[in-house]
Amino acid sequence: MVHHSCSIQSFKQQKGMHTSISQIIKDKTLKPSRRSLPCLAQSQTHPQNLNRTLSLHPADQIQSKPVSAGSSTVNVPCKKGGGKDVYIEEAEHTTYDSRTDQSLLIQKTPNHPKLEARTESLQENNSSVPSSLLFRDGKKRIDYILVYKKSSLQVEKRCTFERNLRAEGLMLEKEPSLTNGDIMFVKIHAPWETLCKYAEQMNIRMPFRKKCYFTDWKSKSMGRCQRHIRQLKSWLPKNPMKLDKEALPDLEETDCYTAPFCQARMHHFTINNKETFFSNSTRSRIVHHVLQRTKYEDGKSKMGINRLLGNGTYEAAFPPHEGSYKSRHPIKTHGAQNHRHLLYERWARWGMWYKYQPLDLIRRYFGEKIGLYFAWLGWYTGMLIPAALVGLFVFLYGLFTMDSSQVSREICDANDTIMCPMCEKNCSSWKLSDSCVYAKVTHLFDNGGTVFFAIFMAIWATVFLEFWKRRRAELTYDWDLIDWEEEEEELRPQFEAKYSKMERVNPISGKPEPFQPFTDKLSRLMVSVSGIFFMISLVLTAVFAVVVFRLVAMEQFVSFEWEFVKKNWQFATSGTGVCINFVIIMSLNVVYEKVAYLLTNLEHPRTESEWENSFALKMFLFQFVNLNSSIFYIAFFLGRFAGRPGKYNKLFQRWRLEECHPSGCLIDLCMQMGIIMVLKQFWNNFMELGYPLLQNWWSRRKIKKGGQCLEHKVLLPQWDKDWNLQPMNAHGLMDEYLEMVLQFGFTTIFVAAFPLAPLLALLNNIIEIRLDAYKFVTQWRRPMPARATDIGIWYGILEGIGVLAVITNAFVIAITSDYIPRFVYAFKYGPCQDQGYRQEKCLKGYVNSSLSVFNMAELGNGYAGYCRYRDYRAPPWSSAPYDFTLQFWHVLAARLAFIIVFEHLVFGIKSFIAYLIPDMPKDLCDRMRREKYLVQEMMYEAELEHLQKERKKNGKRYHHEWP
Repeated sequence: MVHHSCSIQSFKQQKGMHTSISQIIKDKTLKPSRRSLPCLAQSQTHPQNLNRTLSLHPADQIQSKPVSAGSSTVNVPCKKGGGKDVYIEEAEHTTYDSRTDQSLLIQKTPNHPKLEARTESLQENNSSVPSSLLFRDGKKRIDYILVYKKSSLQVEKRCTFERNLRAEGLMLEKEPSLTNGDIMFVKIHAPWETLCKYAEQMNIRMPFRKKCYFTDWKSKSMGRCQRHIRQLKSWLPKNPMKLDKEALPDLEETDCYTAPFCQARMHHFTINNKETFFSNSTRSRIVHHVLQRTKYEDGKSKMGINRLLGNGTYEAAFPPHEGSYKSRHPIKTHGAQNHRHLLYERWARWGMWYKYQPLDLIRRYFGEKIGLYFAWLGWYTGMLIPAALVGLFVFLYGLFTMDSSQVSREICDANDTIMCPMCEKNCSSWKLSDSCVYAKVTHLFDNGGTVFFAIFMAIWATVFLEFWKRRRAELTYDWDLIDWEEEEEELRPQFEAKYSKMERVNPISGKPEPFQPFTDKLSRLMVSVSGIFFMISLVLTAVFAVVVFRLVAMEQFVSFEWEFVKKNWQFATSGTGVCINFVIIMSLNVVYEKVAYLLTNLEHPRTESEWENSFALKMFLFQFVNLNSSIFYIAFFLGRFAGRPGKYNKLFQRWRLEECHPSGCLIDLCMQMGIIMVLKQFWNNFMELGYPLLQNWWSRRKIKKGGQCLEHKVLLPQWDKDWNLQPMNAHGLMDEYLEMVLQFGFTTIFVAAFPLAPLLALLNNIIEIRLDAYKFVTQWRRPMPARATDIGIWYGILEGIGVLAVITNAFVIAITSDYIPRFVYAFKYGPCQDQGYRQEKCLKGYVNSSLSVFNMAELGNGYAGYCRYRDYRAPPWSSAPYDFTLQFWHVLAARLAFIIVFEHLVFGIKSFIAYLIPDMPKDLCDRMRREKYLVQEMMYEAELEHLQKERKKNGKRYHHEWP
């Protein structure tokens, strides 16, 4: 086997300010092909009229002589006398050497009838390409848009940056805005030679052969069986959730082997059309790569479009959308106008809420990173269906058994049971039967199904994560992402600029690269960790303030003049406390984001993925503590340190600590979770869709006030329309993932207290998918199509939440709920003692057993008689008054034993399930190994065939052996 390597040609050095990208990026050696995956970029089935915006030049129009970039006139701002910006005309005459001739283009690919038909259709409609996606010459495709203000003072930097972009091979053209006289657009086009150069440098994998599949008698027989199964399925009703191929013809594809692109081996690749060989997303990614590494001033850190955006040189930088997302003609009869229109009709419309997502089309338009997010979100939503059904069943079980519950009946019938006053001022004793409604509501969430549901959700979380790993493996295979990270992970420009003088040899590539010393990294990390702990302490301070408010509000509501509030003082205290807590949570989130951004930049992460992971981890820690600290307080501290009548513990010697209701503290925890979860979902949905809608409406209103004519908005060029849209979040998908991961924590960590959490999450996610889709397609500018192999650090966070969920649910059941005290009473102290728990009658007398007696005469102030309070203490007439009884120690021991048994049992089941489910399907592993072998064979055969043709062409003698 012969291995071929392709070296990158060194770039020409630019003098003075014409510093080229080759000064920053080292040459890379092309690695041999290691896998083959389906190709979506080259083999596309376009819906009707879709090719108007995708194909510019038919293959038969490509000349065999070297391609020369025609001269195009551009407006270049230069600073002249008087400090004014004067725009002069600069002729751009650049000639590019082409190593590709007509013989390297495959004019007719055998066994590709669909591909031939598509190519003919592309040629027929070439004349109708919308001008809003092209240069003024009507031929060059716009790959990227830069936006700046004419009034900006950063003219010199902009001129230098644009000169360097041209030196790197990009072509620029400027257009003024039709809606704002101060705005200028810079249209960027990447010629074929520039695309090839950087595709080779970035190791972008491109198609070179159609797949052939190995078949034996087993696969043939299985093929016959599959045909019979398909025939049977054709007789059955269609799955309404599936998207019809007629509705999404663009999802049809042919499988191709792929390999890292190399100009020296260009004859290996299937190049039917130079303009469509590199997809729109790939072209934008290449241009973005150049923009990130082009200098605008002398100096090691004076480079990159991000810095120019930060200092006001440019206002925005984005790839253009492929046209309008709406059409005057129905898509069923006239077809889709472009990919954006197709995504809107088949994905982003609210009427498609029950349909599967077109993941391949999403990936093709927005890139693999966004495609993986929607794949994960769809998988998570689908897995929530069984969890929501089981949680709803547990809730309905509590609803139907509410009136027959022994505990609820005893509380509602306890008209003679006098409870001790809830405060020391303006409070009197009250009857236990007054809390009948509170006890019934508690039974909805604290019943016999609570333990089962907690175990089920712990197992569900493991199954969800394990099967997601399998799904991710299939997607990375289908999307050509296997081993992508180790091939293409690049250093951040800021890291390169900061540590350019300190280099060491990379152990993988064997080439020198910037290096961050350990002492510098450690010192920066310590400062970052200190900032994290400071912010977490700020969260705990806010929670303490809410606790103080609850103590003050409790005294006010208990002595309230309105009888309804006075009777339901616990609901009023919990409700107002959680609402104030929610306001504090949302206010502090704004501060956390800025602090996390500063701390992450201070660390100087090496790569973009490291920056995103570090920032995401900080945001998760901040918001997780911010969101759940009050819930942890209610679950594990509320009522645990209140003391007893006559000897209550007080905060600052003034406010008496809260007590739990006689039926338990679980209802307080349930209210806290339910209100925060619902309010946060409403707020997030408004900020994701409502806020961009309002911003876009305000932008249109300002344009109207400025005297611009919007009646002909459809005639605006695409770059003007995109500029009036909102930019994607500064942190990309971090906010989207963070919202869902926090929701996953709500769904699993305290699910024993709130079994309806999975159902609320499911309903929210059904809306969230279409809301995010609508936002990406219609309200946001097109983001840069980035690549990713997984969901990043979020998977590790999800696994950590799954472990924490087991521990917290064990403590919630053992400590917060009354499951263990009822269990101990039924087996040891009730009418069925030592006989086993059989039915509700075994809990007869449980409420009376859980209440202790206090002599109110000890309080003075005219009190007399006895009252009851929730605890296991000896009566005042015993030899050791108010000491803990033996039942208290039995309950405590049972709680500790339950925590240990529950955790070990659930962790054992989780580990066993994770062991049984492999991370990658076996058929996928076999396919990858088989295709790796075929790729090597085809590369050898393609090279041999090429060399044989070269010998015949040169008139040399032909031999059958390897030359």
